[in-house]
Amino acid sequence: MSELTGVLAVYKPAGFTSHDVVAKARRILGMKRIGHTGTLDPQVTGVLPLCLGRATRVVEYIQELPKEYAATLRLGLSSDTEDLTGTITESVDEVHVTEDEVLAVLHSFKGVISQIPPMYSAVKVAGKRLYELAREGKTVERKSREVEIYEIEMTGMVWNGKHPDITFRVLCSKGTYIRTLCVDIGRALGLPGVMVKLERTMSAGISASRCLTLEQIAEYKEAGTLDDHLIAADEAISHLPRHTVMDEKKKAALQGQRLSLRHVAPEVKQVGHFRLYDIQGGFLGIYELEETGAIAPVKVFAQA
Repeated sequence: MSELTGVLAVYKPAGFTSHDVVAKARRILGMKRIGHTGTLDPQVTGVLPLCLGRATRVVEYIQELPKEYAATLRLGLSSDTEDLTGTITESVDEVHVTEDEVLAVLHSFKGVISQIPPMYSAVKVAGKRLYELAREGKTVERKSREVEIYEIEMTGMVWNGKHPDITFRVLCSKGTYIRTLCVDIGRALGLPGVMVKLERTMSAGISASRCLTLEQIAEYKEAGTLDDHLIAADEAISHLPRHTVMDEKKKAALQGQRLSLRHVAPEVKQVGHFRLYDIQGGFLGIYELEETGAIAPVKVFAQA
C-alpha cells in the first residue's frame, strides 16, 4: 500500500498539544512522516493542518499563510500566562466600559502592530524556551516583534458577573499571539485583560468545516476512505501562482534543470516561487524565477 500523501485538516480538541495530535495521527495512520503547520496551545481548539508523506515538503509555505481565530477576552482580570490556565495576578472590582469604547479600541489594532511574546510561549531566548524559564519563576527581557492584524471585529459582549466578556474574530499573520492581543486590548481600555477561550477557525485557507476529528480520521482509515478527505499538496499552496511548462521541457524541469522563461506560460513576471504543472494538469513541483531570469526548481514533486 502506498504512503498517504496530502494535507489532513484536523480539528484539534482541548487538552492536546499539537505534538500530541501528530503522535496520535502517526498511531492511527501507521506512518511517521507527518508534520503540523503551526502550534496551538493545549487548551486552544480548532484547525490544525497536518502534512502527510511527501506533502511535508510544503509545511513552510502553509505556515506563512494568515490564520483566523474566534477569541473571548475578559476585562478586569489578568494572569501570569495571559489566559485562565495561569494564576490570577490582578482583579478589578468595577469595570466601566461601553460597547462603543471596545469597538473603537479593537479597530485601532488593525494593521501592523508590535507584540512582546508572553513568558509562557515557545520562543527561545539564549537557547531556552520562554515557558521553561517561566516555570522556573524567571522573567527575561523579550524583543518585540511586528505582526499584522488584517481584520478584527467584535462579535459579542456579555457580562460575566462584574466582568465583561468580549468575543471577537481576528484574521492575522503568522506569529500573532492572541493571548497578548487580549492583554493589549485591555491595556488600551485602561483595564487588565485575560484570554478566556480561543478557537482557530481557519488556517492556510482551510476552515473548521473542512476538518476531521481524530475519531473520524480513525474511522475513515479503517474504512479505507481517508484518501477522499485529503487536500492535495498543490491545492494547499494555491496562494502561489500557477504556471505550465511546455511538453518538450517537462523532463528537463523534473530533472532539476534550469529553464528559459519562454518555456513557461503564462509568462512569469515576478521573482519568487510558483507552482509548475505539465500541459495535462499534473503538478510537477515548486519552482522560482531567479533574478538572473532563469527558472529553477525549488522542490520537485513528480517523477522524471
